[in-house]
Amino acid sequence: MATSTKVKTVFACSSCGTTSPKWMGKCPGCSEWNTMVEEVISSGTRAQQVAGVPAGERMSSSGRRLAAKPTPVQEISSEREPRLLLPDPELNRCLGGGIVDGALILIGGEPGSGKSTLMLQTVLQLDKPVLYVSGEESEKQIKLRADRVPGENQKCFLLAETDTAAIAKHVKELQPSIIVIDSIQTMSSPLIDSAPGSVSQVRETTNVFQRIAKDSGIPVFIIGHITKEGSIAGPKLLEHIVDVVLQFEGDRNYSYRVLRTLKNRFGSTDELGIYEMRSDGMNPITNPSELLLAQHDDELSGSAVAATLEGMRPLLIEVQALVSTAVYSTAQRSATGFDTRRLNMLLAVLEKRCGFAFAQNDVFLNIAGGIRVDDPAIDLSIVGALISSFDDVAIPKRDAFAGEVGLSGEVRAVSRIDQRIQEADKHGFDRIFVSKYNKGLDAVHAGIEVIQIKRVEDLVRLLFQ
Repeated sequence: MATSTKVKTVFACSSCGTTSPKWMGKCPGCSEWNTMVEEVISSGTRAQQVAGVPAGERMSSSGRRLAAKPTPVQEISSEREPRLLLPDPELNRCLGGGIVDGALILIGGEPGSGKSTLMLQTVLQLDKPVLYVSGEESEKQIKLRADRVPGENQKCFLLAETDTAAIAKHVKELQPSIIVIDSIQTMSSPLIDSAPGSVSQVRETTNVFQRIAKDSGIPVFIIGHITKEGSIAGPKLLEHIVDVVLQFEGDRNYSYRVLRTLKNRFGSTDELGIYEMRSDGMNPITNPSELLLAQHDDELSGSAVAATLEGMRPLLIEVQALVSTAVYSTAQRSATGFDTRRLNMLLAVLEKRCGFAFAQNDVFLNIAGGIRVDDPAIDLSIVGALISSFDDVAIPKRDAFAGEVGLSGEVRAVSRIDQRIQEADKHGFDRIFVSKYNKGLDAVHAGIEVIQIKRVEDLVRLLFQ
């Protein structure tokens, strides 16, 4: 006897995905206004129906259906999962040493950041069967990009499809080693009446690909677009579903991109990869400090070098500051790649503790290379660059800085100081200024002088007096 399909209507937040049985002006999840959208959802075991697996069953790697049952924890093997190494060392680093079988990996970022290019050139350099599914471009458009990037994988299959049921059927027939979905916003499930890209469709289609990955053991890469306003349902909605979340960062006006690990169930989240976007694809940068340092020979005021950490990797970056007399009645404060509120705090510390009058001056700060830095150890280099521009006195090019500045003007200790010093020493710096409160500091460093200071006043005395 035929059964009628029950239809349920819910209101979902387009910003965070919170659902409610009735419309609300303010989302209870993220407190955003006017983001609740009505959507129609069909009931039933949706993800497994689309994937071709009945409820309560799962598929083995050989395609045989197995019934799910409880297993004592002592009987579960704790051996390390085998990983598939990719030809891209930076991507391997972000994934924690390669791809784990059955992993669901989300790569997010703004449109045009290089997500599709990175995934296409990665699968083209493998010698394994790959299914690249695109809902945004045709096969010919993808082939044009494939001709530009390195790699000639003869087992890479392109599929222009948006229906998850059809995709699941092709996966079952082809049995690829890796699946790439580009992008999740274009995918749709036949059991959901909402338009592609809606909260319900994005969540439902991701559940389908999660079931495919876990039941077949095939790693699945999902590409998701986000905007600065967060108006498109994407990575923020799916972070709790997937195993790994990687996100591209970087200014579109610069060629450098940072691939940051936000979540990783199989490794550390303190990793990142750095790429240079070129006409022939995304080029991994193995020594980013050389590219981020000053590209001029003269000693100019307002420039300082910070020894920072991005994840587990030490980096040397150039901090640029410009302090000038305010043209208008209210002084301007602008920062690129750094938190403006923390910049205001550092200016207040310099004015209160050292007597520098920044109140009537415009202050502009820039982190060279178009990357964003949140490491507190960059404070000392920012203070040095601000004073250098204020007094118009250049800091020696071979000086580096690593220290956090507190509200009392004290220079606080930072983590892994030895790695920062070694990075500065490796690139030929003569001196590095660090906090006197760093414990366990190695006494001898081959070619660099380590200067320990307690307060910001000590930096002013040593460099500018």
